[in-house]
Amino acid sequence: MNAPAFPTGTILGYPRIGRRRELKHAVEAFWAGRIDASELEARAAGLRAATRDRLASLGLGRDDSSIPESFSFYDQVLDTAIAVGAVPDRFRRLANERGTIDLAGYFTIARGEGDDAPLEMTKWFDTNYHYLVPEIGPDTAFALHAERIVAGFAEAKAAGFLTRPVLVGPVTFLLLAKAADGAPEGFRPLDRLVDLVPVYAELLAELCRAGVEWVQLDEPGLVSESIDEPRGRVIEALGAAYDALGTAARRPLLFVAAPYAGLGDALPALAAAPVEAIGLDLVRGRVPEQLDPATAAGLAAKTLVAGVIDGRNVWRGDLDRAFDRVEALRTLSGSVSVSTSTSLLHVPHDVADETALDAGLAGWLAFADQKVAQVATLERGLVAGRAAIQAELDAASAALAERAAAPGVRVPAVRDRLAALDDAAFSRAASDARAAAQEDLDLPALPTTTIGSFPQTTEIRRARARLVRGELTDAAYRELMREEIARVISLQEDLGLDVLVHGEPERNDMVQYFAELLEGFAVTEHGWVQSYGSRCTRPSILWGDVARPAPMTVEWSQYAQSLSDRPVKGMLTGPVTILAWSFVRDDQPLGDTARQVALALRDEIADLERAGIRIIQVDEPALRELLPLKRADQHAYLEWSVGSFRLATGGAAPATQVHTHLCYSEFGVVIDAIRELDADVTSIEAARSRMEVVDDLAASGFDHGVGPGVYDIHSPRVPGVDEVRSLLERAVGGVPAGRLWVNPDCGLKTRGYDETVASLANIVEAARAVRERVAVGANAG
Repeated sequence: MNAPAFPTGTILGYPRIGRRRELKHAVEAFWAGRIDASELEARAAGLRAATRDRLASLGLGRDDSSIPESFSFYDQVLDTAIAVGAVPDRFRRLANERGTIDLAGYFTIARGEGDDAPLEMTKWFDTNYHYLVPEIGPDTAFALHAERIVAGFAEAKAAGFLTRPVLVGPVTFLLLAKAADGAPEGFRPLDRLVDLVPVYAELLAELCRAGVEWVQLDEPGLVSESIDEPRGRVIEALGAAYDALGTAARRPLLFVAAPYAGLGDALPALAAAPVEAIGLDLVRGRVPEQLDPATAAGLAAKTLVAGVIDGRNVWRGDLDRAFDRVEALRTLSGSVSVSTSTSLLHVPHDVADETALDAGLAGWLAFADQKVAQVATLERGLVAGRAAIQAELDAASAALAERAAAPGVRVPAVRDRLAALDDAAFSRAASDARAAAQEDLDLPALPTTTIGSFPQTTEIRRARARLVRGELTDAAYRELMREEIARVISLQEDLGLDVLVHGEPERNDMVQYFAELLEGFAVTEHGWVQSYGSRCTRPSILWGDVARPAPMTVEWSQYAQSLSDRPVKGMLTGPVTILAWSFVRDDQPLGDTARQVALALRDEIADLERAGIRIIQVDEPALRELLPLKRADQHAYLEWSVGSFRLATGGAAPATQVHTHLCYSEFGVVIDAIRELDADVTSIEAARSRMEVVDDLAASGFDHGVGPGVYDIHSPRVPGVDEVRSLLERAVGGVPAGRLWVNPDCGLKTRGYDETVASLANIVEAARAVRERVAVGANAG
């Protein structure tokens, strides 16, 4: 009997949070004890069923493996870690006698409990999705626990669907892992590939017995040149892993997807591997025009899955060009399929939900459902020929032309201002001159502060919702926000923090708030995207030239400063992060757009200075996130990203202390760029990684103020005084105390007040203890 063909149209994954964030609400209800595990399971099953039905209605097949089974309660990397038994020793107690872990244990690994810290979290390649970092050591006991994966397929089969399970591939899983505590120096998780691959083979055999025809193994690690592993070793691991899996006695057909960039030098090895289909990201990558004979022969024997529908941005795109790319692959293989370039995890569900968007703008957009329909259109063209879909191709081209000519897409005044910039606009006074001018801030050693936001209470969110519905006047809303600011300022003074923030109660989101006040942006009602776990964001849509019609933050910062003699930071989101956490126009270079945003922020900084604000923080948590995966593209990115920050801050007076903040990424590769930002103080995530960034700072000779985080705000844990003091002692060992600041990892918006107050109190106490020790040591010296 012939093996089942790969579907001619598919997607690599679909949003799993639900059209109205049903999964988020269910998971958080479980955490709060309002529902039990069986109710959470039932709600998740309903969400999965609705997803399968929706995808079938949009054109994906019920019985040909075109629908991916890509659901996760929290994170796909955590799911894989549990499935292969890669559970840290501190959480082994959560397993039952069969070694399986229930939902409560699953979430404990993700979020931590008591003294047991959760898995570290960092960004998934160059996206704003966060994954949980596996911890692998020489003695990690890999063992198969694939009950959930098999059950997901069986659930779909019982409902009449033959789906395609999606797993993180073994090479990427180990590349994204970190060495477990206690691992010998020089140990790398990839060293354990030979032990992990048999567990994957066992999993494939179980899926085959369950009736699975195709399995999708996601291997984005193969496209990235930013992972700290020799490239030759990665390609060698690819060959070893898939030689073993591809020749296993019993397995489904293998579809290896390589999203987020081109495969580059990994393409020959994957072409040679005994797998049946290869997914190529043709939005951010390409297949070389000239292939060596062995690679060409290998590709000719496989199904090539053309990722031509952008899975990461929301523009309708050029379908005519996309179809050309699909047809071009037919010169390499007689079996070609069409797909999204990545999972649709990164985009919202449906443009049709956005009834408040301008109709013209809505016509330029494609969210997940529209992208599935685009895949179905191109699939029809593959089967029936271009003429069968010419009307759809022409409609997409007409939308592109309409968008290019629309008012606001190009604004001469904005472009003229950028053209007139000179080198002086991108620099400030020398750092020593700034330090002297800032001495009158009169800050102690190891000054304490927070990153910006304080908990957004139910009352704050309710007031904002009432304002949107017209049930609360703007004046009444502003008064409520002023009352909250006054409360937060008083709380910080009582806790003993040295540099205060106003708490940002008026901000719905650190990007959307600015998007609503800048020209060139639009915001959505239901455009939710998963960031991590149950945390969702609504990325704004940056569609035209950017300008600031009026001050955005001055009123709130000025009011907060009037309430205290201590300095209050003005809080802005930097240009790179505004781009990274928005859906950005794709009709001009990102650097051009970043500089437009930077000029708007430059004007805001000038107004904050005039209002008497002496410390201004311009957050850039996404700086590392946007670093291109290919080394050849990184220099240009760092030039425009650093340049846009310097353009935003370059007009600040020497006496103004400029802070920035970066979070949840591996920073070693961009330490030089962070220094080039030339911020007076940089705060950096460090708590989950136990101050690993300090080693990078020390090795690089970083000579600016720095605040490595001591409180992991993505966990409900309250760090004890001793824990914080230990982290600070580690930091003092790598950063001179005179340049060290003390702060949480990130803003406190998602935390509750009880845990926030307890944590900040412990931070202040620990900082005072270390401050005294450092002072005693200096006096003794």
